[in-house]
Amino acid sequence: MSEGVARSLGSGRFLDWRALDASGTAGGILICWDKRTLEIMDWEEGQFLLSCRFKNVDNGMVWVFTGVYGPFTKEEREWLWEEIGAIRGLWEDPWAEGYSYARGVFTWSGGPNNQSWARLDRFLVNTSWLDQFSSVLQSRLPRPLSDHFPVSLEGGGLRRGPSPFRFENMWLKVEGFQDMIRRWWWEIEVRGSASYRLATKLKEIKQKLKVWNKEVFGNLGCNKAAALQQVEFWDRVESERILSMEETELKNEAKVNYQKWVLLEETHWRQLSREIWLREGDRNTGYFHRIANANRRNNYLDRIKIDGVSLTEEQEVRDGVANAYQKLLSKEAGVAG
Repeated sequence: MSEGVARSLGSGRFLDWRALDASGTAGGILICWDKRTLEIMDWEEGQFLLSCRFKNVDNGMVWVFTGVYGPFTKEEREWLWEEIGAIRGLWEDPWAEGYSYARGVFTWSGGPNNQSWARLDRFLVNTSWLDQFSSVLQSRLPRPLSDHFPVSLEGGGLRRGPSPFRFENMWLKVEGFQDMIRRWWWEIEVRGSASYRLATKLKEIKQKLKVWNKEVFGNLGCNKAAALQQVEFWDRVESERILSMEETELKNEAKVNYQKWVLLEETHWRQLSREIWLREGDRNTGYFHRIANANRRNNYLDRIKIDGVSLTEEQEVRDGVANAYQKLLSKEAGVAG
């Protein structure tokens, strides 16, 4: 693989890349990335795979990407699995693989008149990778030249603007929460009809809750991590010497504080996951997280067809949906009139 070919793919001077050369017309792997987004920390080459260990520039998260060109003979496949096992033994970070192998939707066709179809290409990821990249979607792209269909792995969908207000069940676990809401309600003075007073009070309560939530809860993940650091701190101190009574009390308080944030985080993700049949306290936060992310992926909308016209751009989709409902509501209003 020449540098000229790699740089022709884009990103200009910000492009970096690693490659595993092809054997004749078979095999060959190219992994390239934008250095403004990813920093490479290490890489490993095998006979059938190329693995890069990256760090995200924005948040410092470390993860692994492996490009695989799957062999066809049984013996070579056993070698491939040994190489994959070696990579997993070397790095335990979140992991994604770009795979050319027999799985999933048809991604290759060939033979006389393109009558042979096979499932060869797709991405494989582990659960820890999905926990970090929660809004990814895999799709097959058109193939203008190759006999393989390109496979895209995208993060995120349509930006939906500000998140709607949602009452958090974890708020009910705060002592005095209901009394606080009752006090706020009676402190708000508004005149007008009953429906106007109700709507205005609810709107003000919502704004108060947003501020209160930010002050009391903040970022659940960060708070849990900070609480765990306190627990680890007292564990380190205790391993070096005997704790005083006051320090022992502080250590116990740190454990209680950590348990509180773990429970609150689980309650939050349990609500988002819509899976209410599991009992709280079973430490299923990771499961709830993945269910909530799966719901987001299932609700993903990248295109829509209105009156026979396909819309793919974000603003087109927004305007198209709004116009369609406006027409529908106008027709209903006309019929009612």
